[in-house]
Amino acid sequence: MSAPVEGAIGALYPFLDARPTDVDAVLAEVARSTAEKATEIVALRDSLVAEHGQRLLDCAHRCATAFRAGATLFSFGNGGSSTDAQDVAQLFLHPPTAARPLPAISLTHDVALITALSNDVGFEVVFARQLAAFGRAGDIAVGLSTSGGSTNVLRAFEEAARRGMVTIGIAGYDGGRMAESAAVDHLFVVPSASVHRVQEAQTTLYHVLWELTQQALADER
Repeated sequence: MSAPVEGAIGALYPFLDARPTDVDAVLAEVARSTAEKATEIVALRDSLVAEHGQRLLDCAHRCATAFRAGATLFSFGNGGSSTDAQDVAQLFLHPPTAARPLPAISLTHDVALITALSNDVGFEVVFARQLAAFGRAGDIAVGLSTSGGSTNVLRAFEEAARRGMVTIGIAGYDGGRMAESAAVDHLFVVPSASVHRVQEAQTTLYHVLWELTQQALADER
């Protein structure tokens, strides 16, 4: 029974395989795979310029108008998208340059609140309940999902739309249920079936959105 397991581990992690290994061949394969992935993400990011360029600019101007009126940005997502949501909030609130800091909160950072809502009500409301408590008309809701189908993200958009917030969705694949939702004002889809490439390109999208928002705010002064 142990041989298939050992073989499987060796296929995934050659350096753990007890059998003799051609180190040069392994390193060559790693180099080839790395170059292939780098080429793929560069091409994917380049394709987003034509796909989303003008819509990113339009969204940035709307965000700038909202921030000038006193808006707060709320970001949310699950798993890897939760860390991206925290990155979005940090980027706007504490930018890496001398750019203007803007009010932003990640709805994924309070573990006690998320686990309480999950346990007492349901995981599908962990973001919507927070927007119901904190969100105001004119605020900004940014939801991230690689599949576009996360129920709690979609519920949050519905709550945000009811409150008159600006809603921004960032998804992968074909946009999933997020692409079908009337509650999403601005949708940016990364057309890839690879979760890794989707999340890498999504990072580019929201960094560009932040930079364009900063430019729009500067232009309006």
